[in-house]
Amino acid sequence: MDDQPVRRGDAATDHIARARSLIPLLQSAAKRIDAARELPPDVLDGMHAAKMFRLLVPRSCNGLEIDPATYIQCVEAIAMGDASTAWCMNQGSVSLMAAAYMNLPQALEAFGGDRDVLAWGYGPNGRAMRVDGGWRVTGKWSFASGSRHATWLGAHCQCINPDGSPLPGPNGTPWERTALFPRGQATIIDDWFVLGLRGTGSDSYTVKDLFVDDGFVVTRDSPAERREPGPLYKFAQMQLYAAGFACVGLGIARQVLDDFMTMAHAKTPAASAGLLRDNNYIQHIIGLSDVRLKAARQYLIHVMHQVYADVAATGQNISVDQRIAVRQAGTYAIHEARDVVTAIYHEAGSTAVFDNQPFERRLRDINAVSQQLQGRRSHFETVGQHMLGLTPGMRWV
Repeated sequence: MDDQPVRRGDAATDHIARARSLIPLLQSAAKRIDAARELPPDVLDGMHAAKMFRLLVPRSCNGLEIDPATYIQCVEAIAMGDASTAWCMNQGSVSLMAAAYMNLPQALEAFGGDRDVLAWGYGPNGRAMRVDGGWRVTGKWSFASGSRHATWLGAHCQCINPDGSPLPGPNGTPWERTALFPRGQATIIDDWFVLGLRGTGSDSYTVKDLFVDDGFVVTRDSPAERREPGPLYKFAQMQLYAAGFACVGLGIARQVLDDFMTMAHAKTPAASAGLLRDNNYIQHIIGLSDVRLKAARQYLIHVMHQVYADVAATGQNISVDQRIAVRQAGTYAIHEARDVVTAIYHEAGSTAVFDNQPFERRLRDINAVSQQLQGRRSHFETVGQHMLGLTPGMRWV
């Protein structure tokens, strides 16, 4: 990770250093996290003490509101310790940007505490019916990473009238809003039985005819509803999801490479006369893997630095060009990380198949990262369409 220099003693260094200090705890807890399918109390205590869930929360809401390039390096460091923890960190942190779209009293009530965490999932059939003073919410949502330690949940809903007809938004188009409510008001479904990222506890949940006050319902990424003026909130949440989950992949891959180099100094493969480190092809794999990760990482950090500097200077919302750049860099990083891990896993031989070694869990985790929305190869088609002057689909950009 040290290929990206940071100024010693500045705030960015402090945030990243706190994240790196958690790596030993997370590595020692990784098997427990995987087995329990959730983050255990000691891990949550460490993450909260280091304020890893507060990095994107507005300062007005007792958050740290740091810049995106620093933030994603913190995610990367956490992923070197444990991928599920880093995934929960990014999911929860980016979701908490919803506080920027709430009136301050409600934002403080929901998310002003040091251990407040928001989780939400995908639910295309969620509905919010307009009633006096708020909304009646019904639906089911899935893939709610971090929901087991969350204090609040969110429900993305299509807005409807009392007669069930669509309720258009201010611009006349179909209106999706997100209702926020304490976790205890939902029915949790324990259905997270998966191959990789097991420790995220990404359960499903349901509510039926739940009343949610207007003060706890937001239109994500709507400039008209955004209360916070800082440049961080000129980004849409999708760009922080893209870059943060890419750094989950980069952190996994970097730790796999480091562990493989350690093993190469000690292992003599069967039917071989020398150590793994003396094999020319192994030397090639290590050198190539290192530069692939450095290139992907440096480009992603550069893009996030540049976009943040531009929106800070202009005061404008993130542009289509900038959104495309983040999507391109994030998707590329995920695919490079997955390919590096796959190559190294193979070269680690039979050692890699044992669950007391650091390879098989991380192979499962990186493939779970690349299977998720942020790793879709179709994102490159969107980038190519934009580069060719065509009109790309922007829903996932």
